[in-house]
Amino acid sequence: MQTVMLTLSTWRIGKVAIIHCAGRIVRSDAAFRLRDAVAQQREAMVVLLDFSGVQALDGGGLGMLIFLQMWTHDRGIQLKVFDPADGVRRSLERSRPAAAAVEIAATGEVLSLLGWGLEELWARARRSA
Repeated sequence: MQTVMLTLSTWRIGKVAIIHCAGRIVRSDAAFRLRDAVAQQREAMVVLLDFSGVQALDGGGLGMLIFLQMWTHDRGIQLKVFDPADGVRRSLERSRPAAAAVEIAATGEVLSLLGWGLEELWARARRSA
């Protein structure tokens, strides 16, 4: 059985840090890597976790998300999860109310956080095509 490790890529757009996560958050080393990536974003106003590439999230990963929500809140930073895969979204929803603090951001909210309107989004998409 091949283990898919967690890969993280970070970008900054103004005061928003975007951390793209890909792989599985099912072992403590993956959860701690996520913690370290978020902890490096002390200057951000918002940390957006792009979970579009996360294939699985277990109890340890969920516990780390709850911890990170509290950690960022204590520092005046918003933490939001964006675009979780269906299985990961179900894991988050099944874990309520424990995971109620973990916010899942809608697309419109993400665009607003980034300061983008639909026109800018289309312009960026056309430039990268």
